[in-house]
Amino acid sequence: MAIISTVEELKALYGDTSEASVVKVTKTLTAEYRQMIEASPFAALATVGPEGLDCSPRGDDRCVVRIADEKTVLMPDWRGNNRVDSLLNIVRDPRVALMFLVPGSNTTMRINGTAVVSVDPALTSSFEVDGKHPRSVILVTIGEVYFQCARALIRSQLWNPDRFVDPASLPTPGTLLKAAKDDFDNETYDREWAGRAAKTMW
Repeated sequence: MAIISTVEELKALYGDTSEASVVKVTKTLTAEYRQMIEASPFAALATVGPEGLDCSPRGDDRCVVRIADEKTVLMPDWRGNNRVDSLLNIVRDPRVALMFLVPGSNTTMRINGTAVVSVDPALTSSFEVDGKHPRSVILVTIGEVYFQCARALIRSQLWNPDRFVDPASLPTPGTLLKAAKDDFDNETYDREWAGRAAKTMW
């Protein structure tokens, strides 16, 4: 198997970067980049820590982050599986990356930067939904922001409903858990999950 092992080999294989790939990168949010991010209800949050990497799905009812200023976005840490992998990483290594998806658009947005975890009461309460608020908020300081070429989403036909997979054809979450732990009660888990999630969304 032929393996690329040096930067020189990699650059020889791929050639030069296009002008558009370089000039699109900004250190702060432009008005246009802000408009794209404010249209995104979903982002993948990548973090790094002593145990390795983590990439966590993040979603909200409207924009997945709140834009505080041209260098700062705020992400409430809503209810999840309580592993807190992302938060554990951030408090030990502040480097983060975000990739935003906009439903129906093949253009994605990227932010690379650093983050801290805030539990300031005024900040957490400002995200209140139905009388509940997140236990913490991730404050991301932007190092660079840019849009991503649409080829990946075009190839995947991500938004094409004719290509949507029937969920009934896939393993259920309970089945996935049982595959990891043979005596896990997958039927009870699957039966109760929808009701449990509805009560713990925020």
